[in-house]
Amino acid sequence: MIVDRVEASVFGTNCYVLAPEDGAECVVVDPGVGVADRLADVLRRRRLKPVAVLLTHGHVDHTWSVTPVCGAHGVAATIHADDAYRLHDPLSTLGGPLRAALEATTGRVTWADPEEVVTVHDAQRWSGAGLELTVTHAPGHTEGSVLFTVDRPGRPDLVLSGDVLFAGSIGRTDLPGGDPSAMRRSLVEKVLTLADDVDVLPGHGPATTVGRERVSNPHLLALR
Repeated sequence: MIVDRVEASVFGTNCYVLAPEDGAECVVVDPGVGVADRLADVLRRRRLKPVAVLLTHGHVDHTWSVTPVCGAHGVAATIHADDAYRLHDPLSTLGGPLRAALEATTGRVTWADPEEVVTVHDAQRWSGAGLELTVTHAPGHTEGSVLFTVDRPGRPDLVLSGDVLFAGSIGRTDLPGGDPSAMRRSLVEKVLTLADDVDVLPGHGPATTVGRERVSNPHLLALR
């Protein structure tokens, strides 16, 4: 399976491209700030055709390029129902410093809603681009944060964790819609129940595994 990463120019958000092989259909996950051109290069080089844009949650650093990417390929933005509202004017929830950082990189900040939005729910199976995924609702960072777990026959599963889990850390809960209690439940019930050999691709920073985080991540150790 192909997994390519494009790091956003602001906030270091990881955008991922997943496909079974070169020349196939693919999914794009969390297209952030300034990734559209580099993402197009990856798709061209690999000869890939997006069939969906999957969003781990609705924060603007993960959705900034969703409308142009969806529009360029005629595909829907797929997001948990509890975060779908964030795709309408997500800039309204930005504080001054965050908006200033965006404007410094992109110029005047404007927003257009995706033409088509598909909502998903907890435990839903999703199929596309030759991939089989499970949606796991893991609120705390936002109301509709999810984990996307990709089946890899003969290999450990792959989890796209968004801002629920990072290498050595977890997502913050002090922004609008964040909930520390919900985050703790998500970590205990949705993350720590995963097998140690599950590979994790987080929304920011390097890849990791559940086993590595179980024994080294201070936020998970505190839950034990």
